[in-house]
Amino acid sequence: MTPRISGIDAAAIARARAISPGAFERPLRERIPGLAAGALFVALTAYCIVLFEMSPVRLWAGFGKLLEVVGQMFPPTAKGAALDYAYAMLQTVAMALIGTVIAAVLAVPLGFACARNMVPGWIVRFVFRRSSDMLRGVDQLVWALIFVRAVGLGPLAGILAIIIADTGTLAKLYSEAIENIDRKPVEGLRASGASPVQTMRFGVIPQVLPIMLSNILYIFESNTRSATILGIVGAGGIGFFLADRIRTMLWEEACFIMLMILGTVYVIDWCSKRLRAKITGGTDTPTVIH
Repeated sequence: MTPRISGIDAAAIARARAISPGAFERPLRERIPGLAAGALFVALTAYCIVLFEMSPVRLWAGFGKLLEVVGQMFPPTAKGAALDYAYAMLQTVAMALIGTVIAAVLAVPLGFACARNMVPGWIVRFVFRRSSDMLRGVDQLVWALIFVRAVGLGPLAGILAIIIADTGTLAKLYSEAIENIDRKPVEGLRASGASPVQTMRFGVIPQVLPIMLSNILYIFESNTRSATILGIVGAGGIGFFLADRIRTMLWEEACFIMLMILGTVYVIDWCSKRLRAKITGGTDTPTVIH
């Protein structure tokens, strides 16, 4: 049996409601903006469903065709091209590795230039921040299409696309890590007469290096997946074979390639996760922006 609180009864609640009605229920004028936003969201969602013809009949028909395609994928087979697929998979991993390493190096000065506590002039910082936004604001696939046109088909276009997009992403992550450093070591070095380069080397980099390395590993893991898509537009790697097998409806070989990609990504994910945990002292919480 719930004990009754002394002095609290229906009459007391009614008096309190009369004195402070807002404590029991929000006034209608305060609830109108929330109700309007909810109604707008529902209306927009319904409009998009109608616009894109997401009818249950169409979805059911598509699901049936999907099951048919999945049935044609088994059993997976390479049909004598396993070595070619393995070489293309290694090429994809190499593209991701080279692109990530170069982007990680190029992003260091850009990250310092974007940090509020490193560059006092807001105009300079604004220019560098918008530059990094422009680099990462365009998807890797779009950069790959541009570089395929510029340098031709092959892994070079994919590597350049990864470098451009990830330089902006890592610069953003670096700048956020630099802005959150402990100021005491930096102030101590400056008070002892250290130069700006020495201050960055001994006061800033030791604090942000573990975070930088953790994010680099995470970006590399992500690039291994995205590099397979870059090959579809002619940027080299296993994606070229995957797109070709799908176009020619060789679903057994397409399934074999997809399983190969999944296995490679799983191994890299496992290794990267363990390395990130060692670098960050047992935690594995990188922050990545795309």
